[in-house]
Amino acid sequence: MPTHVPFRKPFRAALAALWLAAVPAPVVPAPARAGLLDTVLSGGDEAALGAQEHPKILAQFGGAVKDARLQGYVDQLGRKLAATTALAREPWTFTVLDSDVVNAFALPGGYVYVTRGLLALAEDEAEVAGVLSHEIGHVTAHHSAQSQTRQTIAGLLAAGVGLVFGNDTLAQLAGLGGTAVVASYSREQELEADQLGVETLRRTGYDPFAMATFLETLRRDGQYQGLRDGNKGEGGFDFLASHPATEERVRRAADLARSMPQGGARPIDPYLAAVDGMIYGDSPENGYVRGRTFAHPQLGIAFTVPQGYALLNGADQVVAKGQNGTAMAFDGGSAAGVSDPAAFLTGVWGKTAALSNVQRTTIGGMPAATATTRGESDGNSADIRLVAIRAPDGRMYRFTFLAPAGSLARFDADFQAAANSFHRLSAEEAARYRPRRVQVATVQPGDSVAGFVRRMPQEPYAEELFRIINDLPPGTPLQPGRRVKVIVGE
Repeated sequence: MPTHVPFRKPFRAALAALWLAAVPAPVVPAPARAGLLDTVLSGGDEAALGAQEHPKILAQFGGAVKDARLQGYVDQLGRKLAATTALAREPWTFTVLDSDVVNAFALPGGYVYVTRGLLALAEDEAEVAGVLSHEIGHVTAHHSAQSQTRQTIAGLLAAGVGLVFGNDTLAQLAGLGGTAVVASYSREQELEADQLGVETLRRTGYDPFAMATFLETLRRDGQYQGLRDGNKGEGGFDFLASHPATEERVRRAADLARSMPQGGARPIDPYLAAVDGMIYGDSPENGYVRGRTFAHPQLGIAFTVPQGYALLNGADQVVAKGQNGTAMAFDGGSAAGVSDPAAFLTGVWGKTAALSNVQRTTIGGMPAATATTRGESDGNSADIRLVAIRAPDGRMYRFTFLAPAGSLARFDADFQAAANSFHRLSAEEAARYRPRRVQVATVQPGDSVAGFVRRMPQEPYAEELFRIINDLPPGTPLQPGRRVKVIVGE
């Protein structure tokens, strides 16, 4: 979330995607599904859709990294791989997203994305190439277009807005536009992208086994995330949610590699040079997620979500996905001259909504207001709590909490606790938040895993993380001369 967030796009696609994941989407009648999107894709203009959705993806995932060396490395590698495919002459756009979420995905028209969080997990360049090749495979096989045509991006998000708000005015305020966060692929599409990716690795001279080894690293990282978050895999935002890393996929990728000539390259130095100094975790521009707490030192604010919620920090907002179909979104910006939170809530934000239980209150010493409402669409409904808080600098901050219809009483205490945790950071508190970075170090004689782990006291389950990011199996010692990644910083 940046230092200033205008209200023209308060909820964006992430919130709609969370809601659509939490509550079964209504059946959209066939006439509603036949629109501009289907016309564009059936006409083959996938590039137009990709270009339309690209800025929305950037907004949702923290924007593109400002690390020119890292971006240049991925762009050069991606173009090298794409040049060997059937769409070699098509325009390609490779973007490193400024997000610690472990993810990679693609949009129609050659838009391929990989996050900082995923790059930190790779062992070498061949594994990065494997990820990019897999996503390139989705594009060349037109999987993204097929999935998004089937889901009807604009139609589904319009339905999501209707579910939440139940009226056109607030749907316009939401400004969701119509982006599907990450298309979920079928088993057949995933296996086809794996096959295409392995073949691309072979054609470009990389070890075709790199895809299988990285899938195994993703599996281990998924276990680590569950251990760290204590949620046993529920909720969250990650690669495995849209790219299931089943044992079948690992086995199939390895079998494909065995059928090909052996001896492909696994260059490590170019990869380590690119990620050395890379920010790990959240970037200062978007604030920090530390466990269940979001803090933005530049804005001087912080809040904490309940146990069991997974936070996703974007460029325009912070969203949290809970268990049992709950979700929340947080954003802030100019209140257009309305200084009273209650007036803002009833006259601007929820102007045409059927608000109930409007109350003035104080949160963190700041004036605030809250209300509840319900949205319905095609028989599906949601309970909603809205909270507006006016900061001393004039900004208006907002929380939107969603729960399945009829369950607000069950979750409302958690919702209100999250809102009431919002507070101004003191200078001392703000100074505690600093970016963490990937640091490349060379193992010296006598160095041990325990010694490197002691450099990472800020990381939960630091030894597990160190071994995962360096592809070092449990119990395996370090060899002198090997270069390893360490996470340093506050």
